Order: sequence, then C-alpha cells, then structure tokens
Amino acid sequence: MVGRLPLRQLNFKHLRYFWTVVKAGSIARAAQQLHLSPQAISGQLNEFEKTLGVALFRRVGRGLEPTEIGMRVLGYAEQIFSLGEELLSALAHSPHSSRTPFRVGIADSVPKIVAYRLVQPLLAPEASVHLVCREGRLTYLLGELALHQLDMVVADRPAPENVSVRSFDHFLGESAVSIFGAGSLARPAAPSFPQVLEEAPFLLPGAETALQARLLQWFDECRIRPRLVGEFDDSALMMAFGQAGVGFFAAPSAIEETVIRQYEVALIGRIESVREQLYAITTERQLSHPLIAAVCRIAQRDMFGLIEDTQEKSIYYAQ
Repeated sequence: MVGRLPLRQLNFKHLRYFWTVVKAGSIARAAQQLHLSPQAISGQLNEFEKTLGVALFRRVGRGLEPTEIGMRVLGYAEQIFSLGEELLSALAHSPHSSRTPFRVGIADSVPKIVAYRLVQPLLAPEASVHLVCREGRLTYLLGELALHQLDMVVADRPAPENVSVRSFDHFLGESAVSIFGAGSLARPAAPSFPQVLEEAPFLLPGAETALQARLLQWFDECRIRPRLVGEFDDSALMMAFGQAGVGFFAAPSAIEETVIRQYEVALIGRIESVREQLYAITTERQLSHPLIAAVCRIAQRDMFGLIEDTQEKSIYYAQ
C-alpha cells in the first residue's frame, strides 16, 4: 500500500512530475511546463510506478487519466506541495515579520487602474499583507496557478476551456465601456457620439482581450468605421498613446473619473451595450482563502456596486 511505504523511499521529484502531468492533462503539456522532454518525464513516471508498485495512469484514447490509486496519490501530492509553498513563503520573510504573502496574477488584458483599485486596499497597515503581483498572458498565469505559484488570477474573462488547468471562475462584476479622447480628437465642435468615431483614429484592445471582439461587433451594429491605428494587449500602454492624441480608446466606465484625471483626456461617450467583465480565477470552488474573499468583496462592493456596504472596512482584512 502507498501509505505504508517508508518516507525514505518516496522520490519527491517523481511526485512533482506525476502531479504536473495530472494537472497539465498530458505528458506533452507537462513537458513544456517543466522544460523537459516527454521521453524524460515518461521514464521518470515509469520509475515512480515501479517504486510504488502500482499503476498511476490508464490510457484513455490518446490521453492519460489517473487510476483510482493515482487519484489518492494526487490528493497527498496536493497537500505536500501546498505545505511546501507555505514553508517557502514563511522562510522568505523576516522572522520578525508577521505579514501574510498573497500572490496575484494580473492578466495583461485587465486595465492597470482596475487591478490597482482591486488589490490596493489589502496594503493598508492593519492588513499585514505582503503583496506579490505578476503580470502576463492569461494562459501563462493559469499555469502558474496550477503549480501553486499564485493564489489567484484576475482576468477579463473565464479560464479558456482549452487550457488543461483545474480552476474555478468567480464573477466579480461588469461595467459599461466609455470612449475617451485627447487634444484635437475631443474638440467641442466634433460630431455627436458615436458618429465622431467615423473614420477617426482608434486604439483597439489586443486580440488577447475579451473587449476587442465586443467593440468590433458594436462598430458593425452602429455602422461605424473607425480607422484602427493600433492594437494593444497592455491597457496602460494603450492609454498612454491615447493621452498623446494618437487615437480614441475604450476603458471601463467604472474607472471613468480616474482615467480622465490621470491621462488628461475627455469623455467622448459611453456604450452601455458593451460590457467589460472581471473574474477571479482560483483553484478553489469555495472562496475559503480570506484574502481572495476580500478581493471579491472589494470588486463587488466598491468597484461594481453589486453588494451593499453594510460592514466596516475591516471586513477586507479580518476573517
């Protein structure tokens, strides 16, 4: 039985490979994540099965899925690596520090102002949080989440179905979209909205964002043909170009005032039918992590007004 094996016989490297293969859904995808060849991982898994004396996988079509005993081993692996991450986090901080590490992945497609407003309240002195923010493409961040390198990922859409990561989507809220412009683009004598966008330079969110397709569909429905001068995966860079007067740009209406003040642009119009959404993606179905639950409340109450503010601000920090 697996539970009776002496601890000295358990190879934790083999256990990590097994865990990664299950999470990735295939040896090929696990090999990409681990930067190893599929043959190397396959050989290590064979050694692991010989050591344990059990079959951990069964072949289903062209893929693999864990056996019943494999699922039991996976459960132990989850606990072992979770404790390991807690140990590393504890050792990474001063022994005199009581700050709780909280690792958040922010997808490129999420406006930086939204990300800041979402996590900034956690940095209040009474929160005692050591915040680690990582930014990147959603698929990369989901891989980090699967490896327990992140506690949560914030994105403008749910986790893609073609990504083999066991995760859960938590809807945080949605906002209408506003159009902004600077300099001569926002001249008082300009045509009314949305006609002002006809043949006008426009900065489009990148293909990695959920907003691009929604805006293009809205242009078609309104029979508006803006002159698309650039696409930007990074919203902060797009707004910087917009500030320079290169083109109109879109941002969530929930951050209208901040965008106008920070980038010195004017509000051109608001599109209620186009919605910018926000999700928290975690490995938990239930939000038991107090800081993740706090982020969700911040979004739903302070950013999108989905729930009433019936408690003190300390609800963000204390559970």
